[in-house]
Amino acid sequence: MSLAGKKIGILIEGDFYEKEIFYYEHRFAEEGIEVHWLTRLWGQPSLTFLGHEYRAPFECHESFEGMSDAELRSYDAIIVPSGMVSDRLRYTQDVNELAPATAFVKRAFAEKAILKGIICHGMWLIASAPELVRGRPVVVHNNLVGDARNMGAIYTDQDVVVDGDLVTGRTGGHCHLFARKIIDLLAER
Repeated sequence: MSLAGKKIGILIEGDFYEKEIFYYEHRFAEEGIEVHWLTRLWGQPSLTFLGHEYRAPFECHESFEGMSDAELRSYDAIIVPSGMVSDRLRYTQDVNELAPATAFVKRAFAEKAILKGIICHGMWLIASAPELVRGRPVVVHNNLVGDARNMGAIYTDQDVVVDGDLVTGRTGGHCHLFARKIIDLLAER
């Protein structure tokens, strides 16, 4: 199966779970999918982030900030990975405003044609926009079950849960199952 022409955006920041990120880097490309790594560049042309366990470097050159609606719609999927990525990306200078990454994901949720993938602690990123998952079945890391329930989501005890355009995964260690489901759903579209 070739998914050439499909495009995925994956959010990235420091303290990423190396095994998951490097798996996506190779697995999606193996299917012919164009992968874009997106972050806040803070006015820099690129940033290098270090992984959580091995301190492996990962360089990112693309930002989600200022992305037009047309460019956002060019993506077939947007993924919020596990680990500390979402915690770092949910920083906002003004506590009365959504973090730029949360606002970006909220825009992606408004586009039903874009598949949204959130795995493990990635759910932290949308904690300030609970309406995105309220009433929807999801799975998260066991440490976040209370958070998901407080957001009004329906915790579902499975490794991967699909609810229409939303795919959630339990932990970064389930990234192979999560990626497989995203690949299968993209192939069906």
